[in-house]
Amino acid sequence: MTSESFAAAVAGRLIVSCQAGEGHPLRDTAALVRMARAAVGGGAAAIRCGGVGGVADVAAVAADVDVPVVGLTKDGTGGVFITPTVAAARAVAGAGARVVAADATSRPRPDGRPLTASIDAVHDAGALFMADVSTLEEGIAAAEAGADAVATTLAGYTVPGPPPEGPDLDLVRALRAALPDALIVAEGRYHSPASAASAIEAGATCVVVGTAITDPQWITSRFAAAVTPS
Repeated sequence: MTSESFAAAVAGRLIVSCQAGEGHPLRDTAALVRMARAAVGGGAAAIRCGGVGGVADVAAVAADVDVPVVGLTKDGTGGVFITPTVAAARAVAGAGARVVAADATSRPRPDGRPLTASIDAVHDAGALFMADVSTLEEGIAAAEAGADAVATTLAGYTVPGPPPEGPDLDLVRALRAALPDALIVAEGRYHSPASAASAIEAGATCVVVGTAITDPQWITSRFAAAVTPS
């Protein structure tokens, strides 16, 4: 898959993130495969998966769905933990991901290698590289380093304190202004159809939604809070 064909496949459309962390009731590869299948049935243009399930989740989903898979691994919960090393990036590509997503922030990487090493490894494996960034400067740097897509995944998560409630539309706008021809992926706290639509209006090529679609525990908690008397 080329960057142009991937952009054409997802432009103006939805990518659904099918992941579940340790201890979650849905932390099961087979359950996540069925979730991915349901998301594709609902119109998802691609599936983002892997996380703590790692390459096993990526391989199983990639073998089951007929849309591109954006794969990743997660190692830990602090610092750079999304596909944090060159070896992890190679493993995700080898599991069948058409696109490998990885932390592309300016923070030090666990293997001490530069971001370009992961990008080169992914390209050598025949896959595309999606750079998960938190700032405009990181997005520009990732694009200049050869990333095929820039995603706002980590906006609000690399600074002290809790992340904002809503998505970072300002970052989407800034990335589009700075990188007019880039594949810009809006991701992070898109919790309603209206907020997803607002990302496209702000200049995103496509939008990733996870929790609000694929986490019934989180969805139930929102409804439960809404009907519980204060």
